[in-house]
Amino acid sequence: MTSSPAPGTPGWLALRNDQAALSLLLDEGPLTRNRIGELTGLSKPTAAQIVSRLEEGGFIHAAGELSAGRGPNAVTYDVRLDRSLGVAIDVDESVLRATVVDARGSERPVVIVPIDAAHPRSAEGDVRQAIEAACSAADVDPGAIVEIVIGVQAANDPAADRLNFTDTLDGWPMQNARGELEAGLGIAVTLENDVNLAAIAERADGAGADAPGFALLWLGEGLGLSIDLDGAILHGATGGAGEIGYLPAPRTAMAIDPDADDLQELAGGAAVARSAASALGRRLDYAEALAALVAEPERILPDLAVRIAFALTPVIAVLDPSLVILGGPTGIAGGAALAEAVSAALRASSSWDPDVRTTGAPSDAVLLGARHVLVSRLRARLLPD
Repeated sequence: MTSSPAPGTPGWLALRNDQAALSLLLDEGPLTRNRIGELTGLSKPTAAQIVSRLEEGGFIHAAGELSAGRGPNAVTYDVRLDRSLGVAIDVDESVLRATVVDARGSERPVVIVPIDAAHPRSAEGDVRQAIEAACSAADVDPGAIVEIVIGVQAANDPAADRLNFTDTLDGWPMQNARGELEAGLGIAVTLENDVNLAAIAERADGAGADAPGFALLWLGEGLGLSIDLDGAILHGATGGAGEIGYLPAPRTAMAIDPDADDLQELAGGAAVARSAASALGRRLDYAEALAALVAEPERILPDLAVRIAFALTPVIAVLDPSLVILGGPTGIAGGAALAEAVSAALRASSSWDPDVRTTGAPSDAVLLGARHVLVSRLRARLLPD
């Protein structure tokens, strides 16, 4: 459905009616001709014409029958979701997570593909693996994939097609990554910073759903920040907004960690491990520190909350958000107790007192955000302006 007849013409009106019916079917699921007419406010003959056009165009198909009591059963129609599919991909340092997505956002299996560090990597190789695994798990034809959205641990400058601030994409080109992927795969590609995708998930299904805006602080092996302004993500001029791990640690933080040169060293994964190890009196790696944070929060939270408050202070000073969301592995492990402790640390050290919450989209937040972007893109293919 790509034609664009002149506004006000019969063709334009028919196109708008067809789009309204498709939108209803995407939102409501299978409907009869009569129900389409009722929900659109159109007459039965007009609804019948819409169904005929959409069925002939291959946009919808007969999905079943609905008992109408006396008389023949009514045929229900649904969108041909299998015609245009997408794959959402989260490229982690050690694994690829992927799932097939359709224009309705139907749930499909999430696959995890380990990255083999013993073999050379490439952007196309990684993405092909993810697509093939996701399509196999969902039992769909890879040839139906028309869009992919990829979350990367990098700042993405779409205008220059350049990736910046990353050390986890071995074998990927920093320049023209999207262009190379699209040329090699023959599929539309969107690259997006992983924390920005997690913020999209928070806006759609998480702690930021009802907020006018928020700052999502991603606390994992690395630090990241995403700024939501009433539903729009602030990317910055070159996609680098939110790369706060590179900011120098404040002098006032020397009291708790004199060796931390930047915020990454103050509150990133290695710092969480050091903080937990100091509190518990034994050596821990990051994964062990997260487990300890869940098991013995009262011993670890005091120092950790102060570290995170130091990392948040410059963000709050510049943006003054009403809501701060703590996401990522550390945010999930710390939960509501960590959010409360960080809020208290902020009040103790500054005049700022934003609402601090734990993530509301803790499970595969990056992948969930990529799915939401894909649903929007796939619907736009069916419902062009």
